[in-house]
Amino acid sequence: MDLGAGDETGGPAGLEVDLVTQILLSRGVAPDDLERHRNPSLRAFLPDPSLFRDMDAGAERLAQAVIGGEAVNVYGDYDVDGATSAALLVRLLRDLGNDAGYYIPDRLLEGYGPSGAALVRLGEQGSSLIVTVDCGAMAHEALEQAHAAGIDLIVVDHHKCAPVNPVAAAFINPNRLDEDTVPAAHGHLAAVGVAFLLAIATLRTLRALGFFAERREPDLFALLDLVALGTVADVAALHGLNRAFVAQGLKVMARRENVGMSALIDASRLSRAPTCSDLGFALGPRINAGGRVGEATLGVRLLTTADPEEARAIAAQLSQLNEERRGIEAAVQEAAEAQLAAQHNRAVIVLAGRGWHPGVIGIVAGRIKEKSGKPALVIALDADEEGNGKGSGRSISGVDLGAAIIAAREAGLLIAGGGHAMAAGLTIAAGKTEALADWLDARLGANVAAAMAGQSLLLDLAVSARGLSPEMIETLESAGPYGMGWPGPKIAVGPVRVVKADVVGTDHVRLIVRGDDGASFKAIAFRAAAGELGQALLHGSRERRLWLAGRAKIDDWASRPQAELHIEDAAWAD
Repeated sequence: MDLGAGDETGGPAGLEVDLVTQILLSRGVAPDDLERHRNPSLRAFLPDPSLFRDMDAGAERLAQAVIGGEAVNVYGDYDVDGATSAALLVRLLRDLGNDAGYYIPDRLLEGYGPSGAALVRLGEQGSSLIVTVDCGAMAHEALEQAHAAGIDLIVVDHHKCAPVNPVAAAFINPNRLDEDTVPAAHGHLAAVGVAFLLAIATLRTLRALGFFAERREPDLFALLDLVALGTVADVAALHGLNRAFVAQGLKVMARRENVGMSALIDASRLSRAPTCSDLGFALGPRINAGGRVGEATLGVRLLTTADPEEARAIAAQLSQLNEERRGIEAAVQEAAEAQLAAQHNRAVIVLAGRGWHPGVIGIVAGRIKEKSGKPALVIALDADEEGNGKGSGRSISGVDLGAAIIAAREAGLLIAGGGHAMAAGLTIAAGKTEALADWLDARLGANVAAAMAGQSLLLDLAVSARGLSPEMIETLESAGPYGMGWPGPKIAVGPVRVVKADVVGTDHVRLIVRGDDGASFKAIAFRAAAGELGQALLHGSRERRLWLAGRAKIDDWASRPQAELHIEDAAWAD
């Protein structure tokens, strides 16, 4: 149990820095750029949307559809990023007077991405323009079918791309291989962030055409709650523009102007304004539950409705589905972990089973990644009528899983596949799982080894037990929002002695500890009971002192806020 190397962040020579400045400097912010990052705003970080390839073409085509009263359909993915992207464009278009529709494919029956049959069917029903969001970058065949049927397409995506771009009136994706420097630097955007840029460009085009001479312009800032939710739930890196999106989006969310979002917050039993972690652990999973184990359109319906009663009913249904998802996930998790011991020599963990629900394999892959410290793929065998497997993967920093999956598809190992650096999805023929595992080991073995060798718990601060206070935590949180690419502050607290330790929930170790200064606080180590860390906390000598390290949080369930520590590591102090 090593705490790892400390992170020395003294700042410029001779400059005494406060805690927030120290956090910003330690995350790579230049001293002369501190103010911009201290209060991230759109004005400070937003690029000109026209710099992105095809952005102006997409905005012009959308503007034509609005002015001409065309039938527009938004085709989204079934996850949170897809739902929020679709909801953003649907709400924008409806506010512009276009009664836009939406289509979300069924995860089990249709799978990921646009299908040619669905696109053509939407065209036959009257849609002359279809906008795909959070999907389409690799759907060349499906888009060609729609194009041949006379349907115009705008593709808004952020996933890895092939050398040949799909056929579309506009293909907007910062990860296009032919993209210029500034847009390519925004490859960390979630699809909902790219959709927001398209919304800006569309309003600018309509403004130039005089569309708003006698009508008000939609308030794009009111849509930032959707951008924040989709960005965090998709685990997009929270630096640069994404930090501004989330910081400003949380402010919009706190105003509860979106009827559906407000109902979702209530269904999540939040009595305060949502935080960044709430988006990933409370709101996002409920939206995802519709696409995983229920009706895929529920998320978009909730986020676009103006009817409070409908919103409450959908939010309650999503909460129920989320509970069902938890039970399904637990069963698949147990079966997957039973295979894990045989994978200890693999660079990439590849687990597969029959009867596993395809709707939870991504969550389980994330759990396996956390447990093993390696990229993980979880495959539900016989997931479709042809007997093919559906897989989902999660990666670690420094290992581009999405690029590897695309390369595996091009090598003939996969029927379909794609994604981004930290997450990927695939379809694989029966009997090819072992060959895929061997191929991934050969391709990613060196990268995984290097990434794991560089893993350590870098600390931002060390305090005594009494120093762990709500006031200090609030100060640290003001340098957020935190997430992927902008990690929350890690704190060492000690030396302390364990006063009480027990197991709660699903293998969580709960503690009360007391410092040498006499102050006590609560701490918890999630899913740690069976591991070395959990066993040391539960059964280690009560006479020995410890340093505890992890994320400090405010427990606001009590009558007054109290500080607690979410433990990630520990070390004996003597």
